[in-house]
Amino acid sequence: MTPQQRIRLARRHAGLSQAALAAAVGVQRSAVGHWESAQGKFPSMAHLRELALVTGVQFEWLATGRGKMNLSADTAMDSVAAAEALLVDDPLELRLILAFREAPTRSRAPLVEVAEQLAELRTGRARSAVSKRASG
Repeated sequence: MTPQQRIRLARRHAGLSQAALAAAVGVQRSAVGHWESAQGKFPSMAHLRELALVTGVQFEWLATGRGKMNLSADTAMDSVAAAEALLVDDPLELRLILAFREAPTRSRAPLVEVAEQLAELRTGRARSAVSKRASG
């Protein structure tokens, strides 16, 4: 099975149209069509990771064809992000993180900037130079 066929199969298995998958990954519908076409280019690793997350398939299977297509229940539970599992005990913080994760890739940086600006207004302090360097 070609990479293009695996992408199409993962999308169909998830019950998504090309437009819906494109919106979830943060690309144009034509990009998904291109990834699925016989002569299409392979998506970037970042987009491939998003494709695997959105469609619920194993990244290795999607990228290489090796392994199983679907996540087992144990693997899905083991894949819980550390932020959700360990660090987030505030319901509002969890909502913010989930909204960030559901936002298209191209919208994430502006969302972070808005949150930082709001935090500055509330505290009257700018972000530290260290955190600015780490993010940008």
